[in-house]
Amino acid sequence: MRSTPPFWSSASQVGGEVLRVIFAAVARLRPTEKPLHPRGETTGATIRRTGLSPGVGVPWIDEAGVDDVQVRVSRAIGLPVSWPDIRGLAIRVPTGSETHGDLLFATTGRSRLGRFLLLPARDSSSQTYSTLFPYRTASGPLLLAAHPDGHGSFNLACASPQGVWRTFGRLRLEASTGVATGADGVGPSFDPVLNQIPGLDYYPWAGSLREGSYRAARRSRRDDEA
Repeated sequence: MRSTPPFWSSASQVGGEVLRVIFAAVARLRPTEKPLHPRGETTGATIRRTGLSPGVGVPWIDEAGVDDVQVRVSRAIGLPVSWPDIRGLAIRVPTGSETHGDLLFATTGRSRLGRFLLLPARDSSSQTYSTLFPYRTASGPLLLAAHPDGHGSFNLACASPQGVWRTFGRLRLEASTGVATGADGVGPSFDPVLNQIPGLDYYPWAGSLREGSYRAARRSRRDDEA
């Protein structure tokens, strides 16, 4: 299995470290159920996977299929609605009768460097989303992205850290079933560290960086319940 190229590994670590510092600071200032992404909308959605050939060694990406998923669209900082904010897109994918995997995307650039940089957006459908961190797969490091198509849907794509995006599916939201979720903790808590899709594993350094953020969130939830 190929390792992450040093430059792109460093770029991802910088982005992850920035995210960790922001998350920890906000958690201290706002110790609620969701220190970041405090309010959003949870809705049902459908993913139609067309698959990839040649594949990347991840069955969920390589194989065609349909998934009924949960999606949460949110604003990371919780700034006034009229202000740009880093947008979040969380997807919960069933992986078994009682298991699931969580994918978390944030608004970033789309280029080979920009895909590692968090960028604010004025609305949820004007900017590309990426996972920011590369996953470890059988074919090497792999990033995921969700590109809005302007029709209430997102094209799901994957790429190596320096590669071209390859579309493998389409996410369509069911806006009419949306449920507002806020700092009171209503709605699911997405955790990509604990809940992973088979074949999409974290590199140890990426898992450590992201785990720090989610550990802060779990601590904040426990403090809030005390």
